[in-house]
Amino acid sequence: MVFTKKIKTILEMIKFEHTVFALPFAYLGMVIGAGGFPNLSTFLWITLAMVGARSYAMALNRLFDLDIDKKNPRTSSWALPRGLVTVKETIALSIVSVALFFISVYMLPSLCHKLWPVVLLPMTFYPLIKRFSYLSHFLLGLCLGLAPLGSWVATTNTLPPPGILALGLGVMFWTAGFDIIYSCQDYNFDKTEGLHSIPVHFGIKKALRFSKILHALTAFFFLFLGISFSLGIIFYIGVMLIAFFLWYENKIVRSDDLSRVNVSFFTVNGFVSIFIFVFTFMSIKF
Repeated sequence: MVFTKKIKTILEMIKFEHTVFALPFAYLGMVIGAGGFPNLSTFLWITLAMVGARSYAMALNRLFDLDIDKKNPRTSSWALPRGLVTVKETIALSIVSVALFFISVYMLPSLCHKLWPVVLLPMTFYPLIKRFSYLSHFLLGLCLGLAPLGSWVATTNTLPPPGILALGLGVMFWTAGFDIIYSCQDYNFDKTEGLHSIPVHFGIKKALRFSKILHALTAFFFLFLGISFSLGIIFYIGVMLIAFFLWYENKIVRSDDLSRVNVSFFTVNGFVSIFIFVFTFMSIKF
């Protein structure tokens, strides 16, 4: 019972449920590369590589931000600041997670063995960047945007073509956009602590406008993906639905009312990532 509770707390600490944001995009690069569902081995090792990389990144982020999270009223109740998970346990989690990533990469095609630093290095540096640059949103976006590129390489053992690169850019801008919205909650704290973000640098109102531009670019790059692979009408219906969700996400958050940020971040973005995968897969198969 105690062990089960500890595992649950650790999974909550690294927001394991948010893997829903990343996995559909990894699977997207996979099914496009395979022209459908790949063999079970490829699917398994891509999934484990994603889980390992993301868990490593989240554990590292919690460790580097521990002093900050203790001070921030929004994060002070999280598991690590409260001592529900220890620093040693979090370090052990990061080691196990990165080991899982390397084992998975070893089981994937040869090009993955050469390109793994492209995935791991941005994740390693991300927790530090907000201390000196407001571009942290884009580095986070890059970390997520690499998911479909990596899964394409893992499936085809070739470098990503322009359409997959466009997908990666779309994911990067989508992530940066919703991270800007989410970081508006910490505007006062970040400003006081000397931390950098687009809301702190430009103000909340301008930051939210910037998020809208990034999400418009997201829809554009998703359309480019469809054109590149001739994905057809089902895919474009999906992009239209995603564009609606992105519009809604930006509509419900205002500079004078941030009360619906969590709805925007958790619920709407879950729909975006799942829908892009489902409609792309349907377009490929039907």
